[in-house]
Amino acid sequence: MSSIRFYILAALAERGPMHGHALVALAEQEHVHEWTDISVGGLYGAARRLAREGLIEAVRVERQGNYPERQVFGITDAGRAALRTLQREGLAELSWRHDPVDLAVSRLDPDALDELEEVVRARRDRIAAVLEETRRHRARIRRYLTVAEWIATQHGERRLEAELNWHDELLAAVPDIIRDERTRTKEQS
Repeated sequence: MSSIRFYILAALAERGPMHGHALVALAEQEHVHEWTDISVGGLYGAARRLAREGLIEAVRVERQGNYPERQVFGITDAGRAALRTLQREGLAELSWRHDPVDLAVSRLDPDALDELEEVVRARRDRIAAVLEETRRHRARIRRYLTVAEWIATQHGERRLEAELNWHDELLAAVPDIIRDERTRTKEQS
């Protein structure tokens, strides 16, 4: 599912016709780059693609002062249908991306086993730092977020907490992992 498509269609459905700059300003006001995978700068190109697909259309052209003309886009009936589909998919779809660390843990370098704890601890500490910064940042932007956006940003925080817990479990298992790897290496020799 494309978050940026979803965002543009939803914004136009909820707020009415807008030009690209207004979409960008809205995204910045809502801090979407903080709690979604949306790149605010990508909104212009995504809007052009949605227009080519007939999901949004230019409803008028505006010009203010010395600024260049801006096309104001509105959502089409096809865009509303696509938005309903995206809304259902967004709520129903599970999205799990595999982390390369899983493969790396399962395929360790036998010559670097003594470095494993240090590498895992450094990774764990980076996650802890990101989690703390995420918590501080959420507290700073709280006043700008709706209740739903606040809950949505909490999802990322909870994922980081789960990652941190898993890394703590991994660290606790490092001695057993090393012992097992060394035993397996000897048996294969």
